[in-house]
Amino acid sequence: MSKKGNMKKQSLLLLIILIVPIFSSLTIVGEKWISEKQNGYTIFYDSKDKKDILEYKVYFENGKKSVTDFLKNSYSSEFNIYIHPTRASLDSSWQKDWNMPEFKSQCWMVASGIADKLDIISPKKWDSLACEHTYSNTIKTQNLITHELIHVFHGQQNKSPDFSDVDRIDWFVEGLATYASGQCDSIRILEVKKALLDNKIPESLNEFWTGNLKYGLSGTVVMYLDNKYGREKLTSLLKYNTIKELLNSLDTTESEIMNGWKKYMKEL
Repeated sequence: MSKKGNMKKQSLLLLIILIVPIFSSLTIVGEKWISEKQNGYTIFYDSKDKKDILEYKVYFENGKKSVTDFLKNSYSSEFNIYIHPTRASLDSSWQKDWNMPEFKSQCWMVASGIADKLDIISPKKWDSLACEHTYSNTIKTQNLITHELIHVFHGQQNKSPDFSDVDRIDWFVEGLATYASGQCDSIRILEVKKALLDNKIPESLNEFWTGNLKYGLSGTVVMYLDNKYGREKLTSLLKYNTIKELLNSLDTTESEIMNGWKKYMKEL
């Protein structure tokens, strides 16, 4: 090969070396998913959502930071975020994960989080594919994404990473995510206070994760536990998957929590 040919070959090689790092975090996975490696997690998305990924990353990064700031610890392992272009795509994932081949999600269901992944309908499509959620409401959009990222963190600490083997602590799993994400807002607190005045409170913690007030009820109980026992103790509870373990760790009873919570809410 001539000297001129060698120079062209070297120039081409240099160009490849310079370009490859730019695209090294982006991979085509199969026929559907495009993946992008981030710090601590990988995003998977459809080509139709490529134009919105930078915008979504801001929500993911803000949510991840809120979680680690609140719980004063880092995620123990990396995880994946799947941005589904359609509800059918989301349902397909849940059908496989939950071994429920006939499952069809309700319109308000747009996301879920477990130890190794977060599944979410492409947020900009919520207006057309979901009810009760509007992407343009940036605060609620951020809070919802942070809620699911709390579940991811919690799943990584829990004995049941996908929460399929928990005993009467749904109120704690969902209450933590509601409280820590900022969804336990003044409106939900007022709704719970009114229910207290009207004597319309469930008789057990297990029943708190039922009915129209389930987010407010569960969220405010966790808020009460945080206020009474402190953040470090609250975080230590994430490993337990039964109500018995949780109560033993707090050296208390369910009735004591219920009574303390009622007093706390009345004085709030």
